Amino acid sequence: MSLRPNPGGEYVLTLSCPDRAGLVHAVTGFLVQHSGNIQESQQFDDRQQDRFFMRVHFDVSDPRTSLERLRSGFGPVAEAYGISWQLHSTATPTRTLIMVSKFGHCLNDLLFRQSTGALNIEVPAIVSNHRDFEPLAQSYGIPFHHIPVTRETKADAEAQLLALVGELEIDLVVLARYMQILSNDLCKQLEGRAINIHHSFLPSFKGARPYVQAHDRGVKLIGATAHYVTPDLDEGPIIEQDVTRVNHAQNSAALVALGRDVEAQVLARAVKWHSQSRVMINDNRTVVFR
Repeated sequence: MSLRPNPGGEYVLTLSCPDRAGLVHAVTGFLVQHSGNIQESQQFDDRQQDRFFMRVHFDVSDPRTSLERLRSGFGPVAEAYGISWQLHSTATPTRTLIMVSKFGHCLNDLLFRQSTGALNIEVPAIVSNHRDFEPLAQSYGIPFHHIPVTRETKADAEAQLLALVGELEIDLVVLARYMQILSNDLCKQLEGRAINIHHSFLPSFKGARPYVQAHDRGVKLIGATAHYVTPDLDEGPIIEQDVTRVNHAQNSAALVALGRDVEAQVLARAVKWHSQSRVMINDNRTVVFR
């Protein structure tokens, strides 16, 4: 039995393919044939890669037009133009598993935004290698899974995680300051559906204690980077970044506090855009239809 609700009458189609004449006409023609009314349409032509990207948010007036019927109908169009595509109902929240370690500001922010309707996500589980935020999970009525990780148990811990991803039909895994490096195999299995928040403005100040490094260097800007997880540590396609100004009068503790605010905001935007099908991976970069 599927855990997903019945689809609604609004949908988002995202697609990418080699650029050629007639693509927009083919998409809009398909929508006309299926009683589709465009609410929002965005497109990008990457001239360097000769690749076309498009996102269309539309509704349908015919009650007989289901998600399955739309997907079936778009199949021949996609085949004719060599299109890679996804079609989702906006009524279906993105099922999101959140992972955390000992810093809970991003987790707390995501849960609050979800509870107020600011994020169209559903959180069936929180996973952590520590128990610090089990009470927070309980306060939101979300199952908490404590999966300790050591060098000896890493493979088993990742197997437990993947089992949860499959069992709970997870669409997105969010590393909300989860301070464990994922194996290359796990990164590949979660490709395109795992987002990490990096506690600095990549690609500088990598590694431990980035705000202390930044303070020691006398920086004037600190920031955070949300990116997709890949086997190349902290090198995945970047979704969102932001910065805040600092000055000589602020110590490293002040930078940590400011940095946490930026991290929470950047991660929330990345999760929001991903859940709205606004982010498309373009080789080692992203196209973000904001």
